[in-house]
Amino acid sequence: MSDHARTSPFDLSGRRALVTGANTGIGQAIAVSLAGQGADVVCAGRRSCDETVAAIEAAGGVARSLEIDFTDPGAARDLFMGAGYSILVNNAGIIRREDTVDFSESDWDDVLNVNLKALFLTSQAFARAIFAEDGTGNIVNIASLLSFQGGIRVPAYTASKHGVAGLTKTMANEWAKRGINVNAIAPGYIATNNTEALRNDPDRSQSILSRIPAGRWGAPEDIGGTAAFLCSPAAQYIHGAVLNVDGGWLAF
Repeated sequence: MSDHARTSPFDLSGRRALVTGANTGIGQAIAVSLAGQGADVVCAGRRSCDETVAAIEAAGGVARSLEIDFTDPGAARDLFMGAGYSILVNNAGIIRREDTVDFSESDWDDVLNVNLKALFLTSQAFARAIFAEDGTGNIVNIASLLSFQGGIRVPAYTASKHGVAGLTKTMANEWAKRGINVNAIAPGYIATNNTEALRNDPDRSQSILSRIPAGRWGAPEDIGGTAAFLCSPAAQYIHGAVLNVDGGWLAF
């Protein structure tokens, strides 16, 4: 049997990944999943990612923590050149809630800067490094159901996540032929700290569950496994996709 035949199409061994917002929740699960397939994972967050690194190392993986604050959208501009990265997962994001008529300009700018501008500048810096080395790579952006729906009281978040979906397709159109796969994941309702209040509200939780064909909240690992797949050789012909991982929410 050839070496190629023995290699799993999901194997990420020998590859270095940056996962932003990896300190908790979906970002943490993505980092753990990438490491589980053999990637060397740099876990980046505004707060310490030591818990994520410890989980990866306990499972025999390789990881380190990097504190980086994307309220400065260009914070990762100088991170990639010559550093050996071939995977970027743009997961870091924030949300602000207020009636649209009262939504402040400062909140609008804060959300768009982190969720869209930082994603763009980080992806641009990553691509420049890949092209400079004639390499190949994968970018996975974390979009949202609000890349397709309007939501309520989250105008900046909705605009940013619509932007993430569009930017994913633009980058894929330009970079597919140059060796970078760019795709996005649109998570549904996932059991994380961000949704704890919803899950603890019996009426709201039941309303959400009744709308999900799968009949359960998603687990962060559902997103982690999808991200690992999109970074793997198995997904080499997937470009510009926004993959819904939502238990069937958008199909209902």
